[in-house]
Amino acid sequence: MINKPNPLIDTPPLLRNDNDGIATLTLNRPNRRNALSTYLMDALQHQLDLISSDQKIRVVIIAANGQGFCSGHDLKEIRENPGRENYKTLFKKCSKLMLTITQIPQPVIARVHGLATAAGCQLVATCDLAIAGRSAWFATPGVHIGLFCSTPMVALTRNIGRKQAMEMLLLGEKIGPEEAEKWGLINKVVDDDHLDSAIHDITKKITEKSSLVISIGKEAFYNQLDLKLNEAYSYASEIITKNMLAFDAEEGIDAFLEKRNPIWKDR
Repeated sequence: MINKPNPLIDTPPLLRNDNDGIATLTLNRPNRRNALSTYLMDALQHQLDLISSDQKIRVVIIAANGQGFCSGHDLKEIRENPGRENYKTLFKKCSKLMLTITQIPQPVIARVHGLATAAGCQLVATCDLAIAGRSAWFATPGVHIGLFCSTPMVALTRNIGRKQAMEMLLLGEKIGPEEAEKWGLINKVVDDDHLDSAIHDITKKITEKSSLVISIGKEAFYNQLDLKLNEAYSYASEIITKNMLAFDAEEGIDAFLEKRNPIWKDR
């Protein structure tokens, strides 16, 4: 039985701050390198579920306190709760969390510094965008402790090439942010001191767009990934037809033709 922290006396594992349509969710277990305990995953799941239906929130940032982003699952908690059913429940919970990140209508951006390993690397790979500081490093090191990073592999192989993914999974060695950018695991590397300004620049550009169009596009992006080519085009044709019928599409095209800025209604 997992003992949950008492919210009256323990530090909350997750912090949320909303500002100008941007929700920042900050992993707050710095003394455990922000390991994804059951309680932390529950807190993340709860906040993402709330955000999903909140039209005031246009972008989500996942950040972290302490010296690193996320070290993966909490191995101490896992060893204290052995057994097939406990393991199965844990990894189903994590898989649901990762799927939720891709399924909510708002873009989710990882703000990465320090280590992002195992399920922490999976979290970075799952986010729609990822900006990393030069202190960041990434690894799927499960092979070192007799545990192949099978669930992180799912997100990893949908971001980077097969050879690079197998290198990370088989060797368990860390890669730096420049290599992670080159491989496609992250979007951009900046100095740690510039992380916030880089995140601000990208969120500003997103929030200037129609939130309806962004949500249509995000859903379509993930839905078409695993379709056959002809099925993907058929599906995308239906989606863009639906998009064309939206007010914001008509407004955007009219504004372009009239050489003015569009006025979005998010409908």
